[in-house]
Amino acid sequence: LETSGETTVTVIVKKEEETSLTMPVNSLRFALVSVFIALIGCDVPMFQQSHQLPNKNWEIGNTIKFDVEVSDTMSGYDFYIDLRTETGYPYANIYMFVNTTFPSGKTARDTVECILADHTGRWLGSGLGDIKDNHILFKDNVRFPNTGTYTFEFEQGMRTESLSSILDVGISLENHKKQ
Repeated sequence: LETSGETTVTVIVKKEEETSLTMPVNSLRFALVSVFIALIGCDVPMFQQSHQLPNKNWEIGNTIKFDVEVSDTMSGYDFYIDLRTETGYPYANIYMFVNTTFPSGKTARDTVECILADHTGRWLGSGLGDIKDNHILFKDNVRFPNTGTYTFEFEQGMRTESLSSILDVGISLENHKKQ
């Protein structure tokens, strides 16, 4: 029923009693618009991709490659390395080499250590059971100097031929979060 700009809603409870709740239509519209605006404001990464490793093993020489198209050179991005591992992974950390190729052809190489367990052996990251997801900040507030395609290549840098219990390796480029 609509009367004088208000909507009446009837709710039936278990004891079969009737209760009326009245909410002005304008308040309902405001609530819906607020929810819509909140959903639009959610941060969506500029780029996010991961590669699943065959047989849960990262072999030495198996390079994982990401091509990222950059069109915005003004914004800052937080660069994350995303690792999904099993708790059977035999180390508390992982070293990686990250090779970056710029649109100009220039290259850079970084050596990165990602900590996967604390000093007591407790696994870091989130997840249930024997799978852990780690979202590790690699570079903070990165600004790309040129537009074009940037290539990021990851190689495992541990002193073993094959790393077991590595499920996925990925990257996320997210809008910089001011602290």
